[in-house]
Amino acid sequence: MNDSYSNFLDDFEHAVDAYEREDYKTAHKLFLPLAEQGDDEAQFNLGMMYAFGLGVPQNYKEAFKWYRLAAEQEFDEAQYSLGVMHTLGLGVPQNYKEALNWYRFSAEQGHERAQYNLGVMYDEGHGVQQDYKEAVKWFLLSAEQGNADAQYSLGYMYYEGQGVPQDYEEAVKWFRLATKQGCAEAQCNLGVMYYQGLGVPQDSEEAVKWWRFAAEQRHERAQFNLEMMHGSSSN
Repeated sequence: MNDSYSNFLDDFEHAVDAYEREDYKTAHKLFLPLAEQGDDEAQFNLGMMYAFGLGVPQNYKEAFKWYRLAAEQEFDEAQYSLGVMHTLGLGVPQNYKEALNWYRFSAEQGHERAQYNLGVMYDEGHGVQQDYKEAVKWFLLSAEQGNADAQYSLGYMYYEGQGVPQDYEEAVKWFRLATKQGCAEAQCNLGVMYYQGLGVPQDSEEAVKWWRFAAEQRHERAQFNLEMMHGSSSN
């Protein structure tokens, strides 16, 4: 290992250490020369600091600039972040087609949140023609990596029969996996499955249990279902 590379690693470790200590001004000072030398991780970290106003004034255009430099070096987290910025119109005009492209670059590298967001784009027809089968494909890849939103979405696709044959047992399977991560929407829907006996034996007590979990997270539909159950039981 030559001296210059060793010095580079030392500088990078010091920058990361400062960042983890939440000494963001020092981290910015140390990351900047590394990013200017072309280090993709330093570029991404600078992008995050500008995006969230860590040690610097929040500046979405500056965040976009650094994310873009890292993304062009195929840094998957930066590609995903560019997708988000294009989706929300942060630092650039909102552009779903550009968002789709960056999500795809990141998703094809296995980034689970990019895979989920790409699934949403196909599901809702943002920047691309609506395609439920393609949405299911990306939801599944993300769900298999443990993304709770993707697990819920995949369950919903099976529940509705969108992009896949309707299959209540599969819907229950994916809703249940999402509930293990506290997904309120999945908790509510799992309650519905038990209440209606879809994919599981009908069980009102189990339905109430899952609605309560969701209601504790202020899920309005679950709260409404509990009120309806309480009203019917008191009559």
